[in-house]
Amino acid sequence: MARTEGGMPVKPTIALVQGDAAGVGPELMTRLLSLDDVRERANLLIISDARVFRAGCEVTGLEVPVREIAAIEDADYVDGVPNLLDLPAVDPAETPRGEVSVTAGAAVLTWFGRALDLATAGRVDGICFMPFNKQAMLRAGLDAEDELQWARARLGYDGRASEFNVVDGMWNARVTSHVPLREVADRLTEDGIAEAIDLADRALRSAGIARPRIGVAALNPHAGEGGTMGTEEIDVIGPAVRRAQSRQIAAEGPFPSDTLYLRLRDRHFDCAVSMYHDQGQIAIKLLGFDRGVTVLGGLPVPIATPAHGTAYDIAGTNTANLDPAHNAFMTVCAMVARRGG
Repeated sequence: MARTEGGMPVKPTIALVQGDAAGVGPELMTRLLSLDDVRERANLLIISDARVFRAGCEVTGLEVPVREIAAIEDADYVDGVPNLLDLPAVDPAETPRGEVSVTAGAAVLTWFGRALDLATAGRVDGICFMPFNKQAMLRAGLDAEDELQWARARLGYDGRASEFNVVDGMWNARVTSHVPLREVADRLTEDGIAEAIDLADRALRSAGIARPRIGVAALNPHAGEGGTMGTEEIDVIGPAVRRAQSRQIAAEGPFPSDTLYLRLRDRHFDCAVSMYHDQGQIAIKLLGFDRGVTVLGGLPVPIATPAHGTAYDIAGTNTANLDPAHNAFMTVCAMVARRGG
């Protein structure tokens, strides 16, 4: 349920975090803010370097009115104008588009970090960020596996968290994520898989699905063919599914992944749980790459981003598809409303 005050609905405050300055993020941010349904849906706090924001406006040719502020205490949403918290971190004039930049990576850590701190302080209800570049962030000092684990540490959250990819109501979860493929089998445990299924159930419920139907992928071809092509399905995946079922979670599997995603497409399931990154990513992106959203699930604050990357090859051309960014924003708003934020 959405918050109310005096019987009137209260808009959530959503932090819109600038993406990598060398990618398509600045132009997507500008175009997103030009949409009536975005400005009307929430109080908007842009977290960026004002110079990067203006560079995005130059690419798109759009004039987006914003209130520039130097401190969060100066934020004022009374007239519906987005607030831009100016955190100088990178000069776009000195940052070539389409190239990995340590400075751009460091800026992202500054902006995203501030958004997480504001969420912890209760100043924002949710976060939507434009595409980051992991290589730039790592070069700039990202001391975690990815932005999800970095956010988890910054928020001081010690529970399980995972990335979910969402396309047209179809969710994909992962047991392992940004790890080398050769390590996947060794990292699969009954506990880890059971926790991933449980997190998927909780994440979908937070998005408004009352009883999520979850299909769990096998690791091996043909689900191991009775143990002739691997025993992970017998030793760890099957037991994890049964454990989830004992907790009244509507989970089934393991299913061969080459058919599981057909079942997801045909709405037999709301969510598929993959064993490793590309097992699910390839399938879900083929089902709708141009509409996909990545949700950082399990964290104490709703966070989402477009499922695509920084698209260095088209940065500055104003041709990036806006749908994923718009869908990510709306997903965050829906999750906040579900939490009563």
